[in-house]
Amino acid sequence: MTIRVLLADDQALLRSTFRMLIESNPDMDVVAEAADGGEAIALTRRHRPSVVLMDIRMPGTNGLAATAEICDDLSLSTTRVLILTTFETDEYVAKALRAGASGFLGKDVSADALLDGIRTVAAGEALLSPAATRALIARFLATPEPEAPIAELAALTAREREVMVMAAEGKSNTEIAGHLVVSPLTVRTHIQRAMRKLHARDRAQLVVIAYQTGLVRPR
Repeated sequence: MTIRVLLADDQALLRSTFRMLIESNPDMDVVAEAADGGEAIALTRRHRPSVVLMDIRMPGTNGLAATAEICDDLSLSTTRVLILTTFETDEYVAKALRAGASGFLGKDVSADALLDGIRTVAAGEALLSPAATRALIARFLATPEPEAPIAELAALTAREREVMVMAAEGKSNTEIAGHLVVSPLTVRTHIQRAMRKLHARDRAQLVVIAYQTGLVRPR
């Protein structure tokens, strides 16, 4: 299945570079390009891409605001947003995740890492670059946003909550599987069930819910 990508960046040369890189892969196709956040929103609604590769700093509506609007649109529930920016700061990581982004990468990322990132996000997994450390994610997701009611977690089984906690701590499916002595496929199943019960778009949003409900707190 072809991954449909929308490019949102105010630099035309950079968009052209990304287009050539992405379209050199048979499993990807660039369906549209946007020069600002407002155009990104409109083109996402028109083309319904699998992934929006979104810059943060753009004229008019910035990438974070555009991400929030796209992720809040129920008709775009299958579209994922991957933030790609020069400004890889703690604050931006937190705001991007709160806005509903599924991934966050710096623009100094290698070509292979960018392509792998698009595939990861398109598959419904969360993606964070090395600079977006677990400690920073915990710190900024936990404060100062108001917590959602703990009752939201009542629908989860004890094992689903356990797996959700470890996912929120930054552990991969393989790491969780090793800790629980189960298969990675079993872990993935628990993650997917938790996402479905909590109406989470993807793993990244599941992590946000874990911190906002107080299920996980920063160390």
